[in-house]
Amino acid sequence: MTDLKQKANELRKAVIQSLTQAGSGHPGGSLSAIDILTILYYQEMDITLNNYDQNDRDHFILSKGHAAPALYTVLADKGFFPKDDLTDLRKFGCHLQGHPDRIKTRGVDSSSGSLGQGLSIANGLALAKRLDSIEKNTYVLLGDGELQEGQVWEAAMTAAHYKLDRVIAFIDNNGLQIDGTNDEVMAVQSIDEKFAAFNWHVIQADGHDFTSLTHAITTAKRFTDGPSVIVCQTVKGKGISFMENQVGWHGKAPSPTEAEKALAELKEVF
Repeated sequence: MTDLKQKANELRKAVIQSLTQAGSGHPGGSLSAIDILTILYYQEMDITLNNYDQNDRDHFILSKGHAAPALYTVLADKGFFPKDDLTDLRKFGCHLQGHPDRIKTRGVDSSSGSLGQGLSIANGLALAKRLDSIEKNTYVLLGDGELQEGQVWEAAMTAAHYKLDRVIAFIDNNGLQIDGTNDEVMAVQSIDEKFAAFNWHVIQADGHDFTSLTHAITTAKRFTDGPSVIVCQTVKGKGISFMENQVGWHGKAPSPTEAEKALAELKEVF
C-alpha cells in the first residue's frame, strides 16, 4: 500500500498548491476525501483515457462537489487534462470551476454542487447499465453533512427497491460541515443504522487506511442483493496538522505562508 500512500501525498500537495493559487476553495473536505479517490482511481475503478467515452466502464460521481480540488488533481494526474491547468482553479474562463462541470471538464462524470443529488444520478447510471447488460459499477462519494438532504434518502430507498447491487456509495464521515459539527447543525448519526434501515449493505472503514478501504470495497463488490455503502471514518483536513478537525478550513484557501508550512509537513511524510 506504500505506492497508494505516496500517490495520496502527492495529490494532497497538488490540492494545497491549486487552492493557494486560486485564493479560495475547500481544503478540509478535499483532504478528507483524497484517500478514497486515490484507491478508487489508482486501484479499483475501470476508468481510463481509452475507455472514458464508452458506456461499458465504471462511473464515479462526486456528490460533495465542493471537494472538486481533490477530483481535479486526480484527473490531471491521470492525464485527462494538463496539470498546469490546476493553477487556474476557480479563475474566470477556466474549465476547473469551484464545483465540477461535466460539460467543461473532461473526466468528470457528473456536474455537482447542490448537495444531495449524486446518489440519484448514480442510481440512474446503474439502471441504464442494467438495461444495457453492462456489468460495471457506479461509485458515489457523499459528505456526512450532505446526508441532511432529504433527496439522499429518497435515492437510498430507490436503490434498495431496485436492488442496485452495482451502486457503491462512500460516506466521507469527518463530522464537520461549514457551520460547525454535524451534531450542532443537524445530527446525522447513526449513519450505519439509517442506511441499514433502508435495506442497504453497510460496511465500516477507515477512510485513510488503504488496507481497510480495499477490504471494504472487495466486500461491497461481492454483495449482490442490493446497494452497499461504505461509511468511512475520516479527518477533515487530513495530513495538515493545523487544518485537521478544524471547521474553519472547510472553505478557506491557505495563504502562501500557510501553504509553505503545509507542503513542508507533506514533504516529511516520506
